[in-house]
Amino acid sequence: MSVSFWQADGNQPVHEVDFLVVGAGLVGCAAALFAANAGRHVTITDARDLGLGASSRNAGFMITGLDSYYHRAIERYGRAVVREMWGLSETTHQHLHHVMDAAEGEVQRLRCGSLLLAESEAEARDLEQAARAMDADGIDVQFHARDPLRRGFDAAIEQARDAAVQPYELTQALFQQSGAELIANNEVWRVEAGEGEGVRVRSRRYTFEARKVLVCTNAWSATLLPHLAQHVVPVRAQVLVTAPLRQGPLLNTCGYSDYGYMYYRDTFDGRLLLGGGRKQNRWLEHNRLDERISEPVQRTLEAWLRRRFPDVDAPVERRWAGIMGFSADGLPIVGRVPALANAGYAVAFNGHGLALGAGTAERAVDLLLHDRHPGAVSAERLL
Repeated sequence: MSVSFWQADGNQPVHEVDFLVVGAGLVGCAAALFAANAGRHVTITDARDLGLGASSRNAGFMITGLDSYYHRAIERYGRAVVREMWGLSETTHQHLHHVMDAAEGEVQRLRCGSLLLAESEAEARDLEQAARAMDADGIDVQFHARDPLRRGFDAAIEQARDAAVQPYELTQALFQQSGAELIANNEVWRVEAGEGEGVRVRSRRYTFEARKVLVCTNAWSATLLPHLAQHVVPVRAQVLVTAPLRQGPLLNTCGYSDYGYMYYRDTFDGRLLLGGGRKQNRWLEHNRLDERISEPVQRTLEAWLRRRFPDVDAPVERRWAGIMGFSADGLPIVGRVPALANAGYAVAFNGHGLALGAGTAERAVDLLLHDRHPGAVSAERLL
């Protein structure tokens, strides 16, 4: 976010910190937890407040893997990278379940599995090939040649270990367990060299002098780190949720279809949540930092709702949008800020922050603290 001279004239008080995380979303809070576990004193700052971006606007799907079908991902990245990313996703979920187990208050979750459903015969053939490729790599999934939901889909892959979660509560639990200091409502506008090997971070309220800095701003990253402008594109996603359903839960799973462009689940209080519509309205949703909903996307969602869930008679009660960060190749990006050895970033989760975010944050922290290579998510691939 831009900051005017009147808002920050260069005379902000200096705040000396050990490990500064910019971005108080799920990934930033996970990074804070890993840094704290490594013995660092962590401060998190954010332009808004804890978890108010995509971290609390998503559907709450803890789905294992990348956002492309397994056999297609192998064609694109190679088997070694796909297996690594699958493992990173499993590691992410292990971390998140551990955090939820240790949380002081309840984090709502349901180990309900997920169903990747086919909207067409062509997609059904893709699902079958994906299931075969996963089976060949020892991944436990079940292929359904018919629709297990009986709602007109053509096939499905079932991943029994996936889960649904309340993402805002999860982000709060990550933050609480990190023990970090939070400085909210504080727009950051520059990351630069500080004294010695330190990093100076200029913000509206403070000038931070930090030993280590990790930027976890996802879709907004290019506004702070211009070199990422060609690598991280903001993309808007939209959701609606109904009033509580009289018939009770309809799905008991996390469902997604049309190559992941449509997604749906029960909420914990008996509503139906539906997201998507971006594929049919790309011109509206690409390269957007505006969290407002749009009528064309919402019309698409309502039409899909009537087609696949004609038995739902509850009205739509809430609509919202969130902004995701997408990379050109569909993988997260971890790297160091140019010319700043002690400043790094973990960004671009391609709508799968709950699948890959915490594990990627862990690799970013290890890069900064221990100079460990982040593997397939390394920004070196962009050079």
